[in-house]
Amino acid sequence: MASSQGGVSAVTAPQSQHISNGAQWNNMGVSQHQHQHHTARSLDRALDDAVCSGILNLSGRKLREYPGVSYDLTDTTQADLSKNRLTEVPGEVCLFAPLESLHLYHNCIKCVPEAIINLQMLTYLDISRNLLSVLPQYLFGLPLKVLLVSNNKLACLPDHIGNAKGLMELDISCNEIQVLPAQVGQLHALRELNIRKNCLHMLPEELSDLPLIRLDFSCNKITEIPIAYRKLRQLQHIVLDNNPMQSPPAQICLKGKVHIFKYLNIQACRTDKKPDSLELPSLGKRYVPQAVKLSTPLFASPSWPRCLDGCHGDMATNSDRCFPAFTRSSRQEVTSNDPSFTMRRKMEHLREELEQIGLLRQNIESRLKVFLPDDVGAALMDGVVLSHLANHISPRSVPSIHMPSPAVPKLSMAKCRRNVENFLDACKKLGVTQDQLCLPHHILEERGLVKVGMTVQALLDLPASKTPQLEADD
Repeated sequence: MASSQGGVSAVTAPQSQHISNGAQWNNMGVSQHQHQHHTARSLDRALDDAVCSGILNLSGRKLREYPGVSYDLTDTTQADLSKNRLTEVPGEVCLFAPLESLHLYHNCIKCVPEAIINLQMLTYLDISRNLLSVLPQYLFGLPLKVLLVSNNKLACLPDHIGNAKGLMELDISCNEIQVLPAQVGQLHALRELNIRKNCLHMLPEELSDLPLIRLDFSCNKITEIPIAYRKLRQLQHIVLDNNPMQSPPAQICLKGKVHIFKYLNIQACRTDKKPDSLELPSLGKRYVPQAVKLSTPLFASPSWPRCLDGCHGDMATNSDRCFPAFTRSSRQEVTSNDPSFTMRRKMEHLREELEQIGLLRQNIESRLKVFLPDDVGAALMDGVVLSHLANHISPRSVPSIHMPSPAVPKLSMAKCRRNVENFLDACKKLGVTQDQLCLPHHILEERGLVKVGMTVQALLDLPASKTPQLEADD
């Protein structure tokens, strides 16, 4: 009897184990089906949201083909199809006429279709981490401001790259490029160039004509920096590590940008047998640097604006309009009663102010990806650009901004003052100290661009941890 009971238990144990295993497989199948159903629902929800908002986000969904064929997304302005398994740019996306920003990085795309030329509003294209071996010429017929094509298989750049006149940032790092075409020198708006980790042996001299702020050519095979690069007066960051540098020598390159440019200037002096200093050259020719007494203010000379034009190009087409920081008050400071005054000292002081205003322009243009007109003071007077800069640093730090419209292209002084005061309040809340804050009249009356530059620089230098403070206050 006992043995029979044992036999029954021995038989029932495997049966129960088999049943539990079957239940487990069934549960896995059900959960997988539920996951697929949930994914399909979330995809449908994302497409429905895109129809309403104009922002399409299908990132990280392992898509092999475009899923929105049955949806009307022709009003889409931003599309993110990154981190999928697409092998080509979807033709449907190329029909989004208002599209301004397109993210396609981390896919398996091998070519860019000609239909992309339909996107005549596209200013931002990220197609990095794909399998591109060539960039087609029609790509540079788009109004691109930012083009990111790093981590592909590019061996060269087309000559038509010079057609991208509005391009401000170009990243072609981590490719197999051996030579940069001279047409890169035609990108007169380019501020940032990243050519890191390629197979370059030399740098084209044409880059010296560009208003570059950042240049990264590290991890290449470059041995020499062209002497003409000493003309890159706006350059703030240069990265050149992991290159077999010979000119300048490696020990000078390790000391940083200042020593590199000093070396290039010395080499230029030896080559040309004449100095090529950073001072204002035409001023040095026109005026003798000795102590002089003036019967009239320095800035009253009718030749002064022309002198500035010769020295700083488009930055100084009109000294009264472009650089009001040293107009009325500065004219009073330069009097004939100062026997120790010398022209050289004033020229150096003026040069420093010009450089600070140039830095203010660069900071705003590089952050907001915009172009400021020659008259920087007039562009900032209404407070709109500065308020957008504050919101770029900390979203919603300026809750409301008075904007001009086609009907009323110029704001009233009251609205300009409100914008400026809101900008200064946001700076103060974000952590800019009182001694770094400019006053409203510095902006509204265009008389203190140097002070405005100090405030903007302090705002940009704030640590990231300062940003949430304003949201907490709100």
